[in-house]
Amino acid sequence: MFAICDKIIQKNKLKPHRKLFGKYTFSCFDDMALIPREDWDAAVKDHNTFLSFSYLSIIHQQRTENFRFRYVIVYDHEKPIGVVYFQINDFSASLFGELIAHQISELQSKRASVFKKYIQHSENETIMRLVTCGNNFISGEHGFYLDINSRKIKFQLLEGVINAVARGEKLRGKISAILIKDFYEQAFGDKDCWYCTKFLHFNVEPNMIIDLPEGVSSLTDYINCFSKKYRNRAKNILKASAALTKKRLTGEEIIAYNDTLYELYMQVFRQAKFKLAHLSKGYFSDVAKAEASLFYIDAWFLDGTMVSFASGFYLPTEIEAHYIGFDYAINKDYELYQTILYSYIEEAIATRKTSINLGRTASEIKTTVGAKAHELICYIKPQNTVSKLILKPFMQFLQPTEWTPRNPFKEGE
Repeated sequence: MFAICDKIIQKNKLKPHRKLFGKYTFSCFDDMALIPREDWDAAVKDHNTFLSFSYLSIIHQQRTENFRFRYVIVYDHEKPIGVVYFQINDFSASLFGELIAHQISELQSKRASVFKKYIQHSENETIMRLVTCGNNFISGEHGFYLDINSRKIKFQLLEGVINAVARGEKLRGKISAILIKDFYEQAFGDKDCWYCTKFLHFNVEPNMIIDLPEGVSSLTDYINCFSKKYRNRAKNILKASAALTKKRLTGEEIIAYNDTLYELYMQVFRQAKFKLAHLSKGYFSDVAKAEASLFYIDAWFLDGTMVSFASGFYLPTEIEAHYIGFDYAINKDYELYQTILYSYIEEAIATRKTSINLGRTASEIKTTVGAKAHELICYIKPQNTVSKLILKPFMQFLQPTEWTPRNPFKEGE
């Protein structure tokens, strides 16, 4: 009997044009090959590069048994008016234990002690399922796009889709949670909207964004906006990197240097605090093929050997800093990371963009080149009491680390 029920649930969760409310319906897909692309493209249009069919097709290739996706198209009658994107992670006990080991050790409760022992004795078992509305590979509001003017209706549609997907994943009774990421509070992250739905909110590392001053036409102009201390610092960084040769990689070169790019990327990935999922080896060449007009990679060479790279996207008004990689062994000698930051600024100026989204991490260093923090909020809903216990240290783990903001600009700027 239970097997029959499971089949019915599986069939219903992918049934097309399921009712939401009023005139609104939705269709859910677990494979991009099943999505009617014309409907997806009509819903997204050109509003979000990272919700485009072409980009999500690349992310879809990162799929594993424990990391998979759900794609939802929302309809007004028969007209596609929006999409919602989900990533589903099954955490093994060993991976989850590694993520929150420090937080668990600080909890003194008996329940925490029992949980810690359970992790140690069940390291290969799946311990928690996390359903994320959003993209764990990119920071920012890339979980949905809904072409609805009414904020209330937009929220109701999103809530209805999230609840339906959660039911389809059979979260009740399991150690599980729904995560919605990442919101700027002044956009769709208004806490008042989410409190009534039993979501808990917490801050994560902020997005670091540079707004270019008016009238800046070169990197030299930009650095001249700095105070003397930071101008000298910038000059020393550029002097240290003068031994490097910078090159914009062609599509063919990205394929040729694939192994080196991946090795340098993994050096940075291993230093990351939150290692939820890493890219596959062919990611950069796949993006270069699919998004040739929007995506680029700059690489730096020392005596003919690639030692660092920076990838980015050209968005309508900004440069979106994407994945980077560099050789940690010589990073300080040649200021590899700082050189990458200045390269994004230089590219934005050259392409007449108004801002650079440098993403999360290394917040303090990014403020030394002019970035300012834009706070991000996530919302999470535990599905039961046990989930609440586990998620407490998980949320603590995701909290921003303390850092000191710097202001490189002259007084008054």
